[in-house]
Amino acid sequence: MSEHLHRRDVWGDDPEERDASAVVEELLAEPGIVRKWHDHPSIVWTKAVGRFIRRSGKRIAITVVGFALLIVAALIIPVPGPWSILLAVGALSILASEYVWARRLLAFAKQKTEQVKGAMLQRRTGRAADGSRSVPTSTDDAA
Repeated sequence: MSEHLHRRDVWGDDPEERDASAVVEELLAEPGIVRKWHDHPSIVWTKAVGRFIRRSGKRIAITVVGFALLIVAALIIPVPGPWSILLAVGALSILASEYVWARRLLAFAKQKTEQVKGAMLQRRTGRAADGSRSVPTSTDDAA
């Protein structure tokens, strides 16, 4: 049987066509017909997931660790001290190694920290963050 047989041509209702073992053997002899067990549709998706994890393993690990630390930082907000803020900054630093949004958020946090530091320094010493003397705002200091 050198001609290519279609399924509709082979599987008829005639009694001689019900035994298809010869046709199956011929089809299996064609290259590319035999499918390996790992090419089965129910298995292929696991290969895709495995390939994704191999390619993105570092990013996945950084994401899991970073978000876990952020969740812990949110849970320990009631704890006295700066632990929650320090942990959140650490988590953002980890996430910033892979994500642009985390870099931007970390830069924003650093900017706000510098502003608060300058305001606290000015309030404490009466000097601006750049070292110049601030101008008194009340009339009691001028008199």
